[in-house]
Amino acid sequence: MGIAFALVGTISFAFRPIVIKLGYGAAPVSATTLLFLRMTMSLPFFAAAAWWLRGGPPLARRDWAGIVLLGFLGYYMASLLDFLGLQYVSAGLGRLIMFLYPTLVVLLSAIFLARRPTRRELGALALTYLGIALVMSQRLGAGPEARAFLAGAALIFGASACYAIYLVTGGELVKRVGSMRFTAYTMMVSTVPAVVQFALLERPSSLALPGPLWLYAAILALGCTVLPVFLVAEALKRIGASQFALIGALGPVTTVLADFTLLDGRLSPVQVLGGALVIGGVLLVTLKKG
Repeated sequence: MGIAFALVGTISFAFRPIVIKLGYGAAPVSATTLLFLRMTMSLPFFAAAAWWLRGGPPLARRDWAGIVLLGFLGYYMASLLDFLGLQYVSAGLGRLIMFLYPTLVVLLSAIFLARRPTRRELGALALTYLGIALVMSQRLGAGPEARAFLAGAALIFGASACYAIYLVTGGELVKRVGSMRFTAYTMMVSTVPAVVQFALLERPSSLALPGPLWLYAAILALGCTVLPVFLVAEALKRIGASQFALIGALGPVTTVLADFTLLDGRLSPVQVLGGALVIGGVLLVTLKKG
């Protein structure tokens, strides 16, 4: 069951950039509006989970402060940058860039927590970023399209960095609060800035959207957010992080294949090689030696 949960959760997460791109193609919609729909549609489910888990130990003020900060950074800001970047980058390439977050965890831990990376980790970092260089090499240039691609890639890399910071700084807090309760609380917190941003930047008329876009928003909220969040949490508890990392490597592969099938995405042989290096490098970083 743990493996089944991991597979379904990984594949559900992998379809998130696909559904976002389908939403952008269904009607003119801003990243602000699409993020607002995703967060508000998923909010009742996370609120119900928080209520269900209300019997846990009481939280101190510093715990609540950490939840607010990490919810803002790890879910709201990371999601916003990802949504913005996917306006300019294909779903497959965007997923590969987002998949860099374990390597950023290693770098951040070395810089701020004085955890010296091992030779294996250094080799994995070199392999991973060589792969990203290959993936992006054929899209570089001086024209407006190339500049838009670089801007989108930078935004998604920023999303990956936000999520890495969330992981590095939230470890102890997760142990105190509990992973399921922590996730429910941080997802609820991250809805607040998404709602405020929508109120400030958009008009109510921006919600006059066609039926297909509402369907994509519902799939994004329920199928690509609520469902995988709880499945992955349960899978980690049952099979552990190391085994889950192997299954998690299917995520970018699934996104690339879905991008090719549903969105007519294309990867050159050089980019395929680069993607393989990225996945291999991340696995070297994530899996425990021996």
